[in-house]
Amino acid sequence: MNYKTLFLFSLLFIFSQLSVTKANELNDTTNLPVIEYSNAAPKYEIADIKVIGADNYEDFVLIGFSGLAIGDVINVPGDAITNAVKRFWKQGLFSDVKILATKIQDGKIWLQIVLKERPRISEINYNGLKKSEIEDLDLRMGLVKGNQITPNISDRAKKVIEKYMEEKGFLNVAANVYQKNDPNKPGHVIVDIDVDKKLKTKVHAIIVTGNKALSFNKINKAMKKTNDNNWRNFFRTKKFVKEEYEKDKVALIDKYNEIGYRDAYIVADSVVTFDDKSVNVYITVDEGKKYYFRDIKWIGNTIYPYEYLNAVLNIKKGDIYNHKNLMDRLQTDDDAVSKLYQNRGYLFFQIDPVEVQIDNDSIDLEMRMFEGKPATINEIGIKGNTRVYEHVVRRELRTKPGQLYSQEDIMRSLRELAQMGHFDQEKLIPDIQPDPENGTVDITYQLETKGSDQIEFSAGWGATGVVGSIGLKFSNFAIQNLFKPETYRIVPQGEGQTFTLNGRTNGGSYNSFSISFLEPWLGGKRPNSLSASVYYSAQSAISSRYQQNLSNLYNSGYYNPYSYGGYSGYGSNYGGYNDYNSIPEYDPERYMRTIGASIGYGKRLNWPDDYFTFYGELSYQLFMLNKWYPGYFPMTKGTFNNLSLNLTLSRNSIDNPIYTRSGSSFSLGLKITPPYSSFNNVDYTSDLTDEERYKFIEYHKWTLSGKTFTPLTPDNKLVLMSRVMFSYLGHYNKNAKSPFETFNMGGDGMTSYTSYGTDYIAMRGYESGALTPFNSSTGTYMGYLYDKFTMELRYPLSLEQSATIYALTFVEAGNCFSSIKNYNPFDLKRTAGVGVRIFLPMFGMMGIDWGYGFDKVNGKVSGSQFHFVLGQEL
Repeated sequence: MNYKTLFLFSLLFIFSQLSVTKANELNDTTNLPVIEYSNAAPKYEIADIKVIGADNYEDFVLIGFSGLAIGDVINVPGDAITNAVKRFWKQGLFSDVKILATKIQDGKIWLQIVLKERPRISEINYNGLKKSEIEDLDLRMGLVKGNQITPNISDRAKKVIEKYMEEKGFLNVAANVYQKNDPNKPGHVIVDIDVDKKLKTKVHAIIVTGNKALSFNKINKAMKKTNDNNWRNFFRTKKFVKEEYEKDKVALIDKYNEIGYRDAYIVADSVVTFDDKSVNVYITVDEGKKYYFRDIKWIGNTIYPYEYLNAVLNIKKGDIYNHKNLMDRLQTDDDAVSKLYQNRGYLFFQIDPVEVQIDNDSIDLEMRMFEGKPATINEIGIKGNTRVYEHVVRRELRTKPGQLYSQEDIMRSLRELAQMGHFDQEKLIPDIQPDPENGTVDITYQLETKGSDQIEFSAGWGATGVVGSIGLKFSNFAIQNLFKPETYRIVPQGEGQTFTLNGRTNGGSYNSFSISFLEPWLGGKRPNSLSASVYYSAQSAISSRYQQNLSNLYNSGYYNPYSYGGYSGYGSNYGGYNDYNSIPEYDPERYMRTIGASIGYGKRLNWPDDYFTFYGELSYQLFMLNKWYPGYFPMTKGTFNNLSLNLTLSRNSIDNPIYTRSGSSFSLGLKITPPYSSFNNVDYTSDLTDEERYKFIEYHKWTLSGKTFTPLTPDNKLVLMSRVMFSYLGHYNKNAKSPFETFNMGGDGMTSYTSYGTDYIAMRGYESGALTPFNSSTGTYMGYLYDKFTMELRYPLSLEQSATIYALTFVEAGNCFSSIKNYNPFDLKRTAGVGVRIFLPMFGMMGIDWGYGFDKVNGKVSGSQFHFVLGQEL
């Protein structure tokens, strides 16, 4: 044996002796002083306190927790020692607790607190659970590696598991928590959690007796979570959950109360096992008598006469007694009686409906009111805003210090904050702190900032190949801070202005660029907007030589439009182009170019209400064509001017621009040009060239659109969106009908190019442009009028700040016409389908729709179509 081995054995021997010595110290009581329990308990002063056996805790913490302190005079035996022991046991962290007197001398006592810690968790093993279930339970049970485990914690874990599995329908679940010593870690245990789910428990049948006023179907509808295996419950859960069953019993009685049976109650109920996987539910009800409203008196009202309050309450003598409807009309509804008072400042208003007399089946009520004094707003606080300057937030608020309190103003302020787009609407919470003594109220708006700037990367496929697009939208721009570098986050920020840059290209034949700016509060004091934009677009056409080669190949039958290879080998037959390739060849002398600019001014109106806005925009566009494709426009070359004034009256009351739950949006627009043909001394009936006829474009364009959003569920998640769109492009002179500003209808409304000469109207279920009428006289596809009707049912899948996702299903109908004479409001192309939308703060709205067009276009049913969404609204 060498010296290293000898040294190792020596260390092991020393440590083993130390462990034995320490164990002996904990258990050796042979030399401790004797405490007499038969005589009167003597008093001692505590001289010293030591703690043994709790290495994971500081001694001074445990001594302080015991309630004992050096210098205290205590009876031994006595309550002080007993209470100290109880404190340690109650904590549950120790499996053994002793307090020993190691020495007694001259009226003093030396104490030793001997503790044995409960084991700590080194590992947790689950048996009988899925990964997702384990992840959910980890957050609920409180079992954490490294923490101590106590009987209470073990029992609680078992109950949490059983309750969790019962919520999933496993009513007969058996859960056990086992501990075993960890051989690799002294003082630690391995926890094994065994779960036997058994079979999921479902409702086999619900048997109700005593019901006459409510049919079984109505009872089944009222009990939303406890449903039997009936065809009517095909889309509803069949599992039996005790907690949900208790709620459904309350819901059943509430349903009886809604139809006048205020005395209805459940006499008895029981849940009986039907087989190993289902139960029968037995319910016996006593419906009682049906009641009606009789006389309603108002007491304490000084602001409004009782006639007006009766009209607001909208409950008449002889109406069925419905307590839920009564409380809704008094407290909950948007036009409830309490809201009437609160909107006039009476924050401390209270009302208590008291049943003063019940005569047979009739009930008399007294509405006992305390109007109080109007509350004045003292302070307005804003918390959580880290994005925009505070004055940008405050200018959107309808609540101001010194004003009377108004619940309506608070709700309108929340809407305006949501419309800004800088804050998470789901977490907009007003903190209202009334002070009845002073008659004031403090309001704090709790905000959570979210990113609203967007960057767009997209690509599309068109006649000239792949077109790439990049866009930058800064929604918190501050032009005032251009020369303040400390405000820059890429661009100067803070004032809530919008600055947008967008560029598109396919690398050769197509390029476009646009820049726009919006100031929503011009001057900073009134919500009057100023907008400006400039844009440029240039697109080259395929060369005539390339078109001729394609024509030759098509006519010969050798061209395969799905092949991307060359056509070598056919040179002798096709003009010598034996190295022909499918890559298009563009002619820079054949082009369409557009230059445009616009400036607009918007004003919020106060009449009919302040949801109305009026917007005016002056715009100019210059179209330059040279040898352009025949069929796009009646002309192929020339320079054309479009100077127009756009006037729009709109009303927008939607609550959220991303996932709208309620409100509406309507607009009526008129876009007009000067009637040049009336004063330019040009004879449009003569044989003019296209460049002369359309040098100055003239038209009047009318647009009407409306959208409504109706929540269909109490939580306002399931929403029905209804929309109507109509637009007409008219003319002053039938010989000078505008070839620009026309409509192209069908598909997703996107085009690979930014075409400023045509409005692209989406119509799902049909190919792009499929509904655009053909004009045989000009050889072009142009629409001068269209209508469109849409209904969408939307449901959110995620309303998180990081991503808003919702699914939708739609029905749609519309069509496009060549003139108002050909317009037939009943000639509609129909479609239906489903889709999904996702809004990412950095990228905006994206999505995909599948639609099925039911009607024939060009002799065949349109059928199934997929459409992609990149920012636009379908």
